[in-house]
Formats: sequence, C-alpha cells, structure tokens
Amino acid sequence: MANGLKWIGLIIAAMVGAGYASGREIWEFFGHESGLAILIFTVLFIISCQVILKLSYEMKTAHYLPVLKELLGGKMSRIYDVGIFFYLFMTFFVMISGSGATFSTFGVPNFVGIAFIVIFLLAIVPFGMGGIITINRVMSPVLIIGLASVLLYFAWDHHVSFFSNLTKQSNWASSIPFTSLNILPLVAILGAIGKEIKSKKEIYIASIGSGLILGGTSFLYNTNLIHVADQLIIYEMPLFAVLHGYPMILFVLMSVLLWFAIYTTAMTNIFSLLSRLRETIKLKDIQLSIIIIIFALPFTFFGFRNLISYLYPLYGVINLYILAAILIYPILKRADIRNI
Repeated sequence: MANGLKWIGLIIAAMVGAGYASGREIWEFFGHESGLAILIFTVLFIISCQVILKLSYEMKTAHYLPVLKELLGGKMSRIYDVGIFFYLFMTFFVMISGSGATFSTFGVPNFVGIAFIVIFLLAIVPFGMGGIITINRVMSPVLIIGLASVLLYFAWDHHVSFFSNLTKQSNWASSIPFTSLNILPLVAILGAIGKEIKSKKEIYIASIGSGLILGGTSFLYNTNLIHVADQLIIYEMPLFAVLHGYPMILFVLMSVLLWFAIYTTAMTNIFSLLSRLRETIKLKDIQLSIIIIIFALPFTFFGFRNLISYLYPLYGVINLYILAAILIYPILKRADIRNI
C-alpha cells in the first residue's frame, strides 16, 4: 500500500507542473462543454498508467527505452526515443520559464526566478531517485490538497455550478490529445522505476489512485476557470484569475505551491534525462545536469504562455501514435498468448 502511494506521488509530480497547476494547460485543451472529455481522459490515463507500470515491472527497467521498444518495436521506438528526449527537454525549460513567470507576478525580475529553480535543481541531483521520491512524498499531497482546497472554496464562494449543461459535451475529443500529451512523461518516468516496483498491487493502487485524483482535480479546475473565462486573457497563469480578490496571504501561499509543482516536475524531468544519457555519456550526473541546464536556458525567455500555447498542442498530436500503441497493447498481448 505504502509503495503504491509513493508511485502516486511520483506520477502526480510528473503531471502537475507549471502548465497544469497554473491552469494554462487545462484551459488550452478543455474549457466549455468538457465534462465528458475529462471523464474520458481519466479512464485513458488509468489504463495507460497500468500498461506502462506493468511492462516496467515485468521487465525490471532502469530507464524508458526497453518499455518503448516493447510497445512500438525497433524502428518506431528509435523515433520516439528521440521524441521523448526532446519532450522531456522541452517541458524542462517550460518549467524553468514557469518559475520565472511565478516570480515576475510579484514584480521580481524573470531571471531571478529562473536562477532560483536552477540552484535548487542542482542541489537535488546528487541525491538521485531517493531524494526525488522523498520530496514528492511530502510535496505531492500538499500540492493537491492545497490546490483542491482553493478551488473548492472558490466554487463555494462564487456558487459555481458543476453540473450545468450536461447535455452539451461537444469538446469530448480534446481528451485524446490531452491524454497523449501526458503519455510521454509517464513512459519516461514510470519506465525508470520498473526494478523498484515490488508487486502488481502497487501498479493498481498507483494507476487508479493517480487517475482519479487527476481526473477529479481537472474537472474541478476546469469548472472554476469557465466561471472566470472572461478574465483569463489578462493572466499568463489562469490560477491567478481564480485568486483575484482574495487576501494576499492566500495569493502568496498558492504561488509557493505553484512553484513547488514546477520544481517537482522539473526535478522528475531532469532525472529522466539523466537516466537516459548516463549510459551513452560518461560524465557525472551533476556535470550532465549543468550541460542540460545550459542548453535549456536560452529557451526559457520565450514566455510561459507562448511555450504552452504552441508546444503542448503540437506534442499532443505527435503522441497520438504512442497512445494508441499503449491502449491496444493488452489486446495484442492477449491475442498473441492465445495464438489468435
């Protein structure tokens, strides 16, 4: 049970980064008439987690490439290996940019927020996976509970209706690119922990638990954002539209939680990049981390909103193939076992 909860924390840390926690990612894909879309996303996410975790567990993997080869075969796995690497790198510099955007909300120069997260990332690298899991074990529950509490209070305070217009669900198809966008971090992160999973029970707890938490939080967040839709053009991070008018202490508290969401995602991303690179580049992890950060820094100044708006939908479409491969893998595997 405890190990299953540990993997829930890791999955949530990988998913709830700057794009998700700020509401920008949710608003880009969902919005009006998206209740069914979020339900479909929840089901697809649970299935995807289960398939990836089961493969990782059976293959006792230390990085994502063996899982990718099993799902896609030799040729396509090489293509998506490059794709995953660049996706991890892309989301890594988006997280660094998100740190700068969070600081700039308080009038602090963007580069201070960027320097702040870089220092903390380099500080955690020597502790490896153990350090990441320890931080996630503490921060993931705090982040989800804090975010859900603010969203629930906002909904109560503004009399937000959760179940209006249930018959209008025209945006259901957005669930597919949204799920596919989030598949690559799942493959990258969960493919690196196969040798640490002890039983199949952990797989079911992690996949169902994380899916329900993320699905419920996404529905709550999206419903609140619809309520303040006319204000979202003003804010780079939609979360601050929800917080508008509330006491400054709440604004500061949620900004701190948002920054930790950014940090935990950047942390899991750099770990995944290191796990893939250390086999081919014989350098210490701290040296590799510095090189990755140096290459990422120039991209962080394009603006958080622009990075999310253009890069995330693009990768959502590119990843449709791997999502399809994950969903049909159990069917093909069963047919192979039965020689159909």
